[in-house]
Amino acid sequence: MTASLRQVSLPEDLCSAAEELYGKRFPSLEKLIVFLLEEVTRQDAVRLDQEERRIIEERLKALGYL
Repeated sequence: MTASLRQVSLPEDLCSAAEELYGKRFPSLEKLIVFLLEEVTRQDAVRLDQEERRIIEERLKALGYL
């Protein structure tokens, strides 16, 4: 199954700078952007998991389980 794609517009100078910096590592600007977005969303998920864990631990402490 193929994921749906969306088109976005980005400033030319930003794209050129990204290609210059990361062009050797990523075969296309699209692959770089996908990688960066995946990393950002993964980091947000980790942060949410940590926050959820903190809340659960606080609740367990309040109930006397920890």
